[in-house]
Amino acid sequence: MLSFLPDALTPALIAGAGLIALFAGLIKGALGFAMPMIMISGLGSLMPVELALAGLILPTLVTNFSQALRQGLPAAWGSVLAHWRMLLALVICLLASAQLVPFVSEPVLLAVLGGPICAFALSQLAGWKMAMPVARRRHGQWISGTVGGLYGGLSGVWGPPIMAYLIAVDTAKRDMVRILGVVFLIGSFALVAGHAGSGILTGPSMAFSALLVIPSVAGLLVGYRIQDRLDADRFRRWTLVMMVFLGLNLLRRAVGL
Repeated sequence: MLSFLPDALTPALIAGAGLIALFAGLIKGALGFAMPMIMISGLGSLMPVELALAGLILPTLVTNFSQALRQGLPAAWGSVLAHWRMLLALVICLLASAQLVPFVSEPVLLAVLGGPICAFALSQLAGWKMAMPVARRRHGQWISGTVGGLYGGLSGVWGPPIMAYLIAVDTAKRDMVRILGVVFLIGSFALVAGHAGSGILTGPSMAFSALLVIPSVAGLLVGYRIQDRLDADRFRRWTLVMMVFLGLNLLRRAVGL
């Protein structure tokens, strides 16, 4: 066994984690999100949730950097200027909630993640269209950033509230993927900073996270090719379907099934 990795990891667990990271990267490349949700769900089924959370941090950071800059730095900076309220609320709340990880039970954490994810995605698939008037979009940015940050610090997952806002304002596929990349990238830096003080990030857990970067990036590159071939309607439908499956899996684990 590699001595620089956590003692709890066996070769079989490392191989399983690598496959989960590969799949998470593939889905992120295709849909622009879901890597943290897939990784915290999959890795959390193999190892303690604290180690799973540490494992997703560096793959998330690296793949978000690629996604945010895929259309160039000017486009990414434009997304920052247009959504600075969301980003500010996300970073502040993420840094604060990251310190609560040791005090929140795993079943509660999984339940408060899975329930809202399922409810939103199922309502959208059923035909309910959530539309946000232009006059309320500033408030929507503050709210989505705050909720996303609270979720993100506790679980490493802050995508669903951001996705809900972008869908509500009818964001185009190309713009949505870029905006998500920018939001997730900035949130990733905040996540690293937050967990540097929470005790989640240690030398061995960071080494484990770095190891998972390789399969994550490999999956991401394949996923990009899939994304380029998806039309807007199929992109949105598969996004919502993925959210339903991830939310149900989190709820399953919350009740101990």
